[in-house]
Amino acid sequence: MKLRVDLDLCAGHGRCYEIAPELFGEDEAGHCVLLVETVPPALTDRARRAADNCPESAIGIE
Repeated sequence: MKLRVDLDLCAGHGRCYEIAPELFGEDEAGHCVLLVETVPPALTDRARRAADNCPESAIGIE
């Protein structure tokens, strides 16, 4: 499973890095930064939950 973030959509709500801080971080403006591109198997549920909770649907999973 791979993650991607559409930075044009990200508004910096921070739900992703609150739900999965192992996968997502924040930049100086509070927008999402991917810490890993390929999700470890143990974190797939957290990655999906973070994507599902993004109000702008800026997080994609492939």
